[in-house]
Amino acid sequence: MDYTFLEKNKIVPVVVIKKIEDTLPTLEALSKGGIKVAEITFRTACAKEAIELAAKNCKDMLIGAGTVINAEQCEQAIGAGAKFVVSPGFSADVLNVCYKYDVPYLPGVVTPTEIMLAKSFGLSVLKFFPAGVYGGVKTLKALSAAFPDVRFLPTGGVDVNNAKEYLEQPFVAAIGGSWMMKGSFEDIERLSKEAVERLSI
Repeated sequence: MDYTFLEKNKIVPVVVIKKIEDTLPTLEALSKGGIKVAEITFRTACAKEAIELAAKNCKDMLIGAGTVINAEQCEQAIGAGAKFVVSPGFSADVLNVCYKYDVPYLPGVVTPTEIMLAKSFGLSVLKFFPAGVYGGVKTLKALSAAFPDVRFLPTGGVDVNNAKEYLEQPFVAAIGGSWMMKGSFEDIERLSKEAVERLSI
């Protein structure tokens, strides 16, 4: 699995599409703001259609699927064009689907046991979620000492005020967040641009 896309995309927005007609304007706002990746979550009824629409029309963006919790959702997401898959926790069933299609999988972990489980399946890039609730950078430093070969995508409680501290850590591959997804399409563009400029990425 190739995770180099995280080197080029240090901010991975968590995008919740509630109305299909909002898909393209939302992604256009992110793109204009300088963010070229989007994790469209499977929390809504139109998630699969939104991923498909985005994958077909937003050629300058890398479209992934988030909140994927079972193999069926994963098959749907990848079939719709998702280029990476993110889960709130670890699922061997989801991983097997990702292996079948050679699509990067980022399962959520918070404990040493969960990290060891993910590593036993050959994974070394993991989502740390919810980062803010589970101690943020301080906890990640402790976990990284025990697992120096693992890199993390902290998500949950990450915002423009603490994002830089996360990204400065060598064990952080990128950050996930939704703070730039607030308000109108114009607000999304503005907040995305501020994030890119503030984080110098």
